[in-house]
Amino acid sequence: MTARAGGRRAAATATLRIERLGARGDGIAALDGRPVYVAGALPGERVEVALGAPRGDGVAARLLAIVEPSVARRTPACGHFGECGGCALQHLADDAYGAWKREQLASTLDRSGLVPAPLEPLIRIAAPTRRRVELVAERRQGRVSLGFHQRASHRIVDVVRCPIMRPGLQALMAPLREVLGAVLTEGMTADLLATEGDSGIDLLIRAARAPGLAARQALAGFAAANRIARIAWQEPRQPVEPIVLLRRPTVRFAGTAVEPPPGGFLQASAEGEAALTAGALALLPRRGRIADLHAGCGTFSFAIAAAAPAVAVRAIEADGAALEALLAAARRAGLSDRITGERRDLAASPPLPAELARFDAVLFDPPRAGAREVAEALARSKVERVVAVSCNPASFARDARILVDGGYRLGSVTPVDQFVWSTHLELIAGFSR
Repeated sequence: MTARAGGRRAAATATLRIERLGARGDGIAALDGRPVYVAGALPGERVEVALGAPRGDGVAARLLAIVEPSVARRTPACGHFGECGGCALQHLADDAYGAWKREQLASTLDRSGLVPAPLEPLIRIAAPTRRRVELVAERRQGRVSLGFHQRASHRIVDVVRCPIMRPGLQALMAPLREVLGAVLTEGMTADLLATEGDSGIDLLIRAARAPGLAARQALAGFAAANRIARIAWQEPRQPVEPIVLLRRPTVRFAGTAVEPPPGGFLQASAEGEAALTAGALALLPRRGRIADLHAGCGTFSFAIAAAAPAVAVRAIEADGAALEALLAAARRAGLSDRITGERRDLAASPPLPAELARFDAVLFDPPRAGAREVAEALARSKVERVVAVSCNPASFARDARILVDGGYRLGSVTPVDQFVWSTHLELIAGFSR
Protein backbone atom coordinates (compact mmCIF):
# COMPACT_ATOMS: atom_id res chain seq x y z
CA MET A 1 0.00 0.00 0.00
CA THR A 2 2.73 2.46 -0.90
CA ALA A 3 3.28 4.70 -3.90
CA ARG A 4 6.43 6.24 -5.37
CA ALA A 5 6.40 10.01 -5.99
CA GLY A 6 9.35 11.99 -7.30
CA GLY A 7 11.79 9.21 -6.47
CA ARG A 8 10.59 9.00 -2.88
CA ARG A 9 8.28 6.50 -1.29
CA ALA A 10 5.00 8.12 -0.26
CA ALA A 11 3.23 6.74 2.79
CA ALA A 12 0.22 4.53 2.15
CA THR A 13 -3.10 6.18 2.96
CA ALA A 14 -6.37 4.74 4.18
CA THR A 15 -9.83 5.95 5.15
CA LEU A 16 -10.87 4.46 8.48
CA ARG A 17 -13.62 4.58 11.08
CA ILE A 18 -12.33 5.31 14.60
CA GLU A 19 -13.76 2.84 17.09
CA ARG A 20 -12.45 4.01 20.47
CA LEU A 21 -9.86 6.05 22.34
CA GLY A 22 -6.76 4.26 23.57
CA ALA A 23 -4.91 4.73 26.84
CA ARG A 24 -2.57 7.31 25.23
CA GLY A 25 -5.48 9.35 23.90
CA ASP A 26 -5.14 8.11 20.31
CA GLY A 27 -8.13 7.18 18.21
CA ILE A 28 -8.01 3.47 17.39
CA ALA A 29 -9.34 1.96 14.16
CA ALA A 30 -8.94 -1.50 12.62
CA LEU A 31 -7.23 -2.37 9.34
CA ASP A 32 -6.74 -5.96 8.20
CA GLY A 33 -7.41 -7.14 11.74
CA ARG A 34 -4.73 -4.91 13.29
CA PRO A 35 -5.20 -1.74 15.34
CA VAL A 36 -4.27 1.60 13.79
CA TYR A 37 -3.40 4.38 16.26
CA VAL A 38 -4.32 7.90 15.11
CA ALA A 39 -3.40 10.85 17.31
CA GLY A 40 -6.04 13.58 17.15
CA ALA A 41 -8.90 11.34 16.01
CA LEU A 42 -12.05 10.67 18.05
CA PRO A 43 -14.44 7.71 18.32
CA GLY A 44 -17.06 7.63 15.56
CA GLU A 45 -15.04 9.76 13.18
CA ARG A 46 -14.26 8.74 9.63
CA VAL A 47 -10.74 9.88 8.89
CA GLU A 48 -8.10 9.77 6.19
CA VAL A 49 -4.67 8.78 7.51
CA ALA A 50 -1.12 8.15 6.36
CA LEU A 51 0.06 4.81 7.66
CA GLY A 52 3.42 4.86 9.41
CA ALA A 53 5.70 2.73 11.52
CA PRO A 54 4.69 -0.38 13.47
CA ARG A 55 3.52 0.31 17.01
CA GLY A 56 3.03 -2.59 19.38
CA ASP A 57 0.60 -5.01 17.79
CA GLY A 58 -0.53 -2.49 15.20
CA VAL A 59 0.63 0.56 13.30
CA ALA A 60 0.86 4.29 13.98
CA ALA A 61 -0.81 6.66 11.53
CA ARG A 62 -0.86 10.41 10.90
CA LEU A 63 -4.19 12.16 10.64
CA LEU A 64 -4.57 13.77 7.20
CA ALA A 65 -8.23 14.78 7.14
CA ILE A 66 -11.44 14.34 9.10
CA VAL A 67 -14.08 13.14 6.64
CA GLU A 68 -16.88 12.86 9.22
CA PRO A 69 -16.24 14.65 12.56
CA SER A 70 -17.52 13.47 15.91
CA VAL A 71 -20.22 15.46 17.70
CA ALA A 72 -17.84 15.36 20.68
CA ARG A 73 -15.11 17.28 18.82
CA ARG A 74 -14.34 20.75 20.16
CA THR A 75 -11.94 23.54 19.30
CA PRO A 76 -8.69 23.06 21.29
CA ALA A 77 -7.87 25.69 23.90
CA CYS A 78 -4.24 25.98 22.75
CA GLY A 79 -2.77 26.95 19.41
CA HIS A 80 0.07 24.47 19.95
CA PHE A 81 -2.30 21.50 20.39
CA GLY A 82 -1.56 18.63 18.04
CA GLU A 83 2.10 19.55 17.84
CA CYS A 84 3.01 19.88 21.53
CA GLY A 85 3.20 16.59 23.41
CA GLY A 86 1.94 18.05 26.69
CA CYS A 87 -1.81 17.66 26.08
CA ALA A 88 -3.57 14.82 24.29
CA LEU A 89 -7.30 15.52 24.61
CA GLN A 90 -8.08 19.21 24.18
CA HIS A 91 -10.16 18.34 21.12
CA LEU A 92 -12.62 16.23 23.12
CA ALA A 93 -15.77 17.82 24.58
CA ASP A 94 -15.71 18.27 28.33
CA ASP A 95 -18.36 15.71 29.33
CA ALA A 96 -16.94 13.04 27.03
CA TYR A 97 -13.42 13.79 28.31
CA GLY A 98 -14.45 13.34 31.96
CA ALA A 99 -16.34 10.14 31.21
CA TRP A 100 -13.36 8.73 29.28
CA LYS A 101 -10.94 9.40 32.13
CA ARG A 102 -13.19 7.71 34.70
CA GLU A 103 -13.78 4.77 32.37
CA GLN A 104 -10.02 4.33 31.90
CA LEU A 105 -9.67 3.80 35.65
CA ALA A 106 -12.69 1.50 35.80
CA SER A 107 -11.28 -0.66 33.00
CA THR A 108 -7.84 -0.83 34.61
CA LEU A 109 -9.34 -1.99 37.90
CA ASP A 110 -11.59 -4.50 36.15
CA ARG A 111 -8.64 -6.09 34.31
CA SER A 112 -7.06 -6.81 37.71
CA GLY A 113 -10.30 -8.19 39.14
CA LEU A 114 -10.71 -5.24 41.49
CA VAL A 115 -14.17 -3.98 42.40
CA PRO A 116 -14.07 -0.78 44.44
CA ALA A 117 -16.90 0.10 46.77
CA PRO A 118 -17.60 2.50 45.17
CA LEU A 119 -15.74 4.11 42.26
CA GLU A 120 -16.39 7.74 43.10
CA PRO A 121 -17.11 10.52 40.58
CA LEU A 122 -14.11 12.13 38.92
CA ILE A 123 -12.75 15.20 40.72
CA ARG A 124 -11.87 17.77 38.07
CA ILE A 125 -9.06 20.33 38.43
CA ALA A 126 -9.56 23.15 35.97
CA ALA A 127 -6.95 25.10 34.01
CA PRO A 128 -4.96 27.29 34.48
CA THR A 129 -3.77 25.85 37.80
CA ARG A 130 -0.39 24.26 37.10
CA ARG A 131 2.13 25.71 39.55
CA ARG A 132 4.92 23.34 38.52
CA VAL A 133 6.08 22.76 34.94
CA GLU A 134 8.98 20.94 33.32
CA LEU A 135 10.29 22.80 30.29
CA VAL A 136 12.99 22.13 27.71
CA ALA A 137 15.17 24.72 26.00
CA GLU A 138 17.67 24.71 23.16
CA ARG A 139 19.79 27.34 21.41
CA ARG A 140 20.24 26.89 17.66
CA GLN A 141 21.53 29.49 15.20
CA GLY A 142 21.44 32.12 17.91
CA ARG A 143 17.76 31.52 18.73
CA VAL A 144 16.34 29.93 21.88
CA SER A 145 13.37 27.56 21.69
CA LEU A 146 11.57 27.09 25.01
CA GLY A 147 8.59 24.86 25.66
CA PHE A 148 7.76 21.16 25.57
CA HIS A 149 8.76 18.22 23.42
CA GLN A 150 6.72 17.41 20.37
CA ARG A 151 4.70 14.24 20.75
CA ALA A 152 6.95 11.16 20.33
CA SER A 153 9.90 13.37 19.41
CA HIS A 154 12.89 15.20 20.85
CA ARG A 155 12.02 18.30 18.83
CA ILE A 156 11.08 21.27 21.00
CA VAL A 157 7.79 23.07 20.41
CA ASP A 158 8.49 26.74 21.11
CA VAL A 159 5.54 27.63 23.32
CA VAL A 160 4.20 31.18 23.28
CA ARG A 161 1.17 30.60 25.50
CA CYS A 162 0.18 27.58 27.59
CA PRO A 163 -3.39 27.46 28.94
CA ILE A 164 -2.61 25.04 31.78
CA MET A 165 -0.01 27.25 33.55
CA ARG A 166 -0.74 29.66 36.34
CA PRO A 167 -0.49 33.26 35.15
CA GLY A 168 2.77 33.77 37.07
CA LEU A 169 4.46 30.94 35.19
CA GLN A 170 2.96 32.02 31.87
CA ALA A 171 4.35 35.51 32.38
CA LEU A 172 7.80 33.99 32.94
CA MET A 173 8.06 32.41 29.50
CA ALA A 174 9.15 35.46 27.48
CA PRO A 175 11.79 36.81 29.91
CA LEU A 176 13.05 33.27 30.54
CA ARG A 177 13.51 32.70 26.81
CA GLU A 178 15.37 36.00 26.61
CA VAL A 179 17.78 35.30 29.48
CA LEU A 180 18.48 31.81 28.17
CA GLY A 181 19.82 33.52 25.07
CA ALA A 182 22.59 34.92 27.27
CA VAL A 183 23.04 31.72 29.29
CA LEU A 184 23.02 28.90 26.72
CA THR A 185 25.83 28.60 24.21
CA GLU A 186 25.21 27.53 20.61
CA GLY A 187 23.86 23.96 20.41
CA MET A 188 23.31 23.74 24.16
CA THR A 189 20.13 22.27 25.64
CA ALA A 190 18.67 22.49 29.12
CA ASP A 191 15.85 20.98 31.16
CA LEU A 192 14.09 23.42 33.47
CA LEU A 193 11.78 22.83 36.41
CA ALA A 194 9.82 25.94 37.40
CA THR A 195 7.66 25.95 40.53
CA GLU A 196 5.54 28.87 41.71
CA GLY A 197 5.51 28.88 45.50
CA ASP A 198 4.42 31.29 48.19
CA SER A 199 7.56 33.45 47.98
CA GLY A 200 8.05 33.44 44.21
CA ILE A 201 9.27 31.10 41.52
CA ASP A 202 11.82 28.39 42.24
CA LEU A 203 13.80 27.51 39.11
CA LEU A 204 16.11 24.52 38.64
CA ILE A 205 18.15 24.37 35.41
CA ARG A 206 19.78 21.10 34.37
CA ALA A 207 22.41 21.39 31.63
CA ALA A 208 25.64 19.77 30.49
CA ARG A 209 27.93 22.63 31.53
CA ALA A 210 28.01 25.03 34.45
CA PRO A 211 27.26 28.70 33.69
CA GLY A 212 30.13 31.18 33.38
CA LEU A 213 30.37 34.53 35.13
CA ALA A 214 28.41 36.45 32.48
CA ALA A 215 25.64 33.83 32.53
CA ARG A 216 25.42 34.01 36.32
CA GLN A 217 25.14 37.77 36.19
CA ALA A 218 22.40 37.52 33.58
CA LEU A 219 20.49 35.05 35.77
CA ALA A 220 20.83 37.33 38.79
CA GLY A 221 19.36 40.25 36.86
CA PHE A 222 16.57 38.06 35.51
CA ALA A 223 15.71 36.86 39.01
CA ALA A 224 15.54 40.37 40.44
CA ALA A 225 13.20 41.52 37.68
CA ASN A 226 10.81 38.55 37.64
CA ARG A 227 9.83 37.58 41.20
CA ILE A 228 12.24 34.66 41.26
CA ALA A 229 12.97 33.32 44.73
CA ARG A 230 15.78 30.92 43.80
CA ILE A 231 17.71 29.69 40.79
CA ALA A 232 19.77 26.50 41.06
CA TRP A 233 21.87 24.67 38.46
CA GLN A 234 22.75 21.00 38.08
CA GLU A 235 25.22 19.33 35.77
CA PRO A 236 24.89 15.60 35.02
CA ARG A 237 25.80 13.41 38.02
CA GLN A 238 26.74 16.50 40.04
CA PRO A 239 25.13 18.03 43.13
CA VAL A 240 22.82 20.99 42.75
CA GLU A 241 24.59 24.37 42.85
CA PRO A 242 22.73 27.49 44.09
CA ILE A 243 23.09 30.35 41.60
CA VAL A 244 20.68 32.98 42.97
CA LEU A 245 18.85 33.11 46.29
CA LEU A 246 16.73 36.23 46.79
CA ARG A 247 14.13 34.69 49.12
CA ARG A 248 13.66 31.33 50.75
CA PRO A 249 11.34 29.40 48.42
CA THR A 250 8.41 28.15 50.47
CA VAL A 251 5.17 26.25 50.05
CA ARG A 252 2.57 25.68 52.75
CA PHE A 253 1.20 22.29 53.66
CA ALA A 254 -1.85 22.65 55.92
CA GLY A 255 -0.54 26.05 57.05
CA THR A 256 3.05 24.94 57.72
CA ALA A 257 5.74 26.64 55.64
CA VAL A 258 8.20 24.18 54.07
CA GLU A 259 11.36 25.03 52.11
CA PRO A 260 11.67 22.27 49.48
CA PRO A 261 15.13 21.49 48.10
CA PRO A 262 15.76 22.42 44.44
CA GLY A 263 13.72 20.02 42.35
CA GLY A 264 11.89 18.68 45.41
CA PHE A 265 8.59 16.96 44.63
CA LEU A 266 5.40 18.98 44.82
CA GLN A 267 1.91 18.25 43.54
CA ALA A 268 1.38 19.94 40.19
CA SER A 269 -1.38 22.22 41.48
CA ALA A 270 -2.51 23.48 44.87
CA GLU A 271 -6.06 22.49 43.91
CA GLY A 272 -4.98 18.94 43.12
CA GLU A 273 -3.06 18.76 46.36
CA ALA A 274 -6.15 19.88 48.29
CA ALA A 275 -8.31 17.21 46.62
CA LEU A 276 -5.80 14.44 47.31
CA THR A 277 -5.22 15.40 50.94
CA ALA A 278 -8.95 15.78 51.61
CA GLY A 279 -9.60 12.36 50.11
CA ALA A 280 -6.82 10.76 52.12
CA LEU A 281 -7.87 12.38 55.40
CA ALA A 282 -11.41 11.08 54.96
CA LEU A 283 -10.04 7.52 54.97
CA LEU A 284 -7.56 7.80 57.87
CA PRO A 285 -8.22 7.45 61.62
CA ARG A 286 -8.24 10.52 63.85
CA ARG A 287 -5.98 9.09 66.52
CA GLY A 288 -3.07 6.72 66.91
CA ARG A 289 0.11 6.34 64.84
CA ILE A 290 0.16 6.75 61.07
CA ALA A 291 3.06 5.96 58.72
CA ASP A 292 3.44 8.28 55.73
CA LEU A 293 5.50 6.30 53.21
CA HIS A 294 7.17 8.12 50.31
CA ALA A 295 6.49 11.26 52.33
CA GLY A 296 8.43 13.71 50.17
CA CYS A 297 8.52 17.17 51.74
CA GLY A 298 5.44 16.49 53.84
CA THR A 299 2.34 17.05 51.72
CA PHE A 300 0.36 14.45 53.67
CA SER A 301 2.31 14.45 56.94
CA PHE A 302 1.39 18.05 57.76
CA ALA A 303 -2.20 17.63 56.56
CA ILE A 304 -2.65 14.60 58.84
CA ALA A 305 -1.12 16.38 61.82
CA ALA A 306 -3.27 19.48 61.31
CA ALA A 307 -6.51 17.53 60.92
CA ALA A 308 -6.04 15.14 63.83
CA PRO A 309 -4.23 16.48 66.94
CA ALA A 310 -4.35 13.00 68.51
CA VAL A 311 -2.28 11.48 65.67
CA ALA A 312 1.48 10.96 65.54
CA VAL A 313 3.01 10.73 62.03
CA ARG A 314 6.12 8.82 61.01
CA ALA A 315 7.37 10.21 57.68
CA ILE A 316 9.56 7.82 55.68
CA GLU A 317 11.34 9.09 52.56
CA ALA A 318 14.39 8.06 50.51
CA ASP A 319 15.39 11.60 49.45
CA GLY A 320 17.47 12.99 52.30
CA ALA A 321 17.07 16.63 51.25
CA ALA A 322 13.29 16.31 51.05
CA LEU A 323 13.12 14.61 54.43
CA GLU A 324 15.31 17.26 56.05
CA ALA A 325 13.03 19.96 54.62
CA LEU A 326 10.06 18.19 56.17
CA LEU A 327 11.67 17.77 59.58
CA ALA A 328 13.05 21.32 59.63
CA ALA A 329 9.56 22.66 58.96
CA ALA A 330 8.15 20.47 61.73
CA ARG A 331 10.74 21.86 64.14
CA ARG A 332 9.93 25.46 63.22
CA ALA A 333 6.21 24.77 63.65
CA GLY A 334 6.66 23.07 67.03
CA LEU A 335 5.51 19.71 65.64
CA SER A 336 8.62 17.61 66.29
CA ASP A 337 6.83 15.63 68.98
CA ARG A 338 4.11 14.61 66.51
CA ILE A 339 5.98 14.37 63.18
CA THR A 340 9.14 12.27 63.13
CA GLY A 341 11.06 10.97 60.16
CA GLU A 342 13.29 8.27 58.75
CA ARG A 343 15.38 8.20 55.61
CA ARG A 344 14.81 4.90 53.85
CA ASP A 345 14.63 3.44 50.36
CA LEU A 346 11.34 1.58 50.64
CA ALA A 347 11.90 -0.46 47.47
CA ALA A 348 15.26 -1.78 48.68
CA SER A 349 14.25 -1.98 52.34
CA PRO A 350 10.49 -2.30 52.78
CA PRO A 351 9.12 -2.27 56.34
CA LEU A 352 9.01 -5.53 58.26
CA PRO A 353 5.73 -6.82 59.79
CA ALA A 354 7.08 -6.03 63.26
CA GLU A 355 7.71 -2.42 62.25
CA LEU A 356 4.28 -2.06 60.69
CA ALA A 357 2.64 -3.47 63.83
CA ARG A 358 3.35 -0.16 65.56
CA PHE A 359 0.99 1.74 63.24
CA ASP A 360 -2.77 2.08 63.26
CA ALA A 361 -2.78 3.09 59.59
CA VAL A 362 -0.39 3.47 56.66
CA LEU A 363 -0.53 5.94 53.78
CA PHE A 364 1.70 5.51 50.75
CA ASP A 365 2.16 7.86 47.79
CA PRO A 366 4.82 6.33 45.53
CA PRO A 367 6.24 7.49 42.17
CA ARG A 368 4.69 6.23 38.92
CA ALA A 369 6.37 2.82 39.21
CA GLY A 370 4.22 2.14 42.26
CA ALA A 371 5.01 0.44 45.55
CA ARG A 372 5.13 -3.29 44.94
CA GLU A 373 7.52 -3.96 47.83
CA VAL A 374 5.47 -1.86 50.26
CA ALA A 375 2.27 -3.61 49.16
CA GLU A 376 3.88 -7.01 49.70
CA ALA A 377 5.02 -5.95 53.18
CA LEU A 378 1.56 -4.65 54.07
CA ALA A 379 -0.04 -7.86 52.78
CA ARG A 380 1.98 -9.75 55.40
CA SER A 381 1.12 -7.28 58.15
CA LYS A 382 -1.86 -6.75 60.44
CA VAL A 383 -2.27 -3.02 59.80
CA GLU A 384 -6.01 -2.44 59.81
CA ARG A 385 -6.23 0.55 57.49
CA VAL A 386 -4.23 1.52 54.39
CA VAL A 387 -4.64 4.54 52.14
CA ALA A 388 -3.02 4.57 48.71
CA VAL A 389 -2.42 7.70 46.64
CA SER A 390 -1.30 7.04 43.08
CA CYS A 391 -0.44 8.89 39.87
CA ASN A 392 -0.58 5.70 37.78
CA PRO A 393 -3.73 3.51 37.74
CA ALA A 394 -1.79 0.59 36.20
CA SER A 395 0.81 0.33 38.98
CA PHE A 396 -1.90 1.04 41.56
CA ALA A 397 -3.98 -1.89 40.24
CA ARG A 398 -0.96 -4.20 40.57
CA ASP A 399 -0.30 -3.06 44.14
CA ALA A 400 -3.99 -3.18 45.07
CA ARG A 401 -4.21 -6.74 43.80
CA ILE A 402 -1.36 -7.67 46.16
CA LEU A 403 -3.17 -6.06 49.11
CA VAL A 404 -6.50 -7.72 48.30
CA ASP A 405 -4.82 -11.11 47.89
CA GLY A 406 -3.23 -10.48 51.30
CA GLY A 407 -6.62 -10.10 52.98
CA TYR A 408 -7.50 -6.43 52.53
CA ARG A 409 -10.87 -5.19 51.27
CA LEU A 410 -10.78 -2.44 48.68
CA GLY A 411 -13.05 0.43 49.68
CA SER A 412 -13.77 3.59 47.75
CA VAL A 413 -11.54 4.76 44.91
CA THR A 414 -11.64 8.43 43.92
CA PRO A 415 -10.10 9.55 40.60
CA VAL A 416 -8.56 13.04 40.50
CA ASP A 417 -7.91 14.74 37.15
CA GLN A 418 -5.04 17.02 38.13
CA PHE A 419 -3.26 16.90 34.76
CA VAL A 420 -6.02 18.43 32.66
CA TRP A 421 -6.22 17.38 28.97
CA SER A 422 -3.53 14.74 29.46
CA THR A 423 -3.99 10.99 29.75
CA HIS A 424 -2.59 11.00 33.29
CA LEU A 425 -4.90 10.32 36.22
CA GLU A 426 -4.40 10.31 39.98
CA LEU A 427 -6.44 8.55 42.62
CA ILE A 428 -7.01 7.94 46.31
CA ALA A 429 -8.10 4.53 47.59
CA GLY A 430 -8.83 2.99 50.97
CA PHE A 431 -8.20 -0.57 52.19
CA SER A 432 -9.24 -2.22 55.43
CA ARG A 433 -8.96 -5.57 57.16
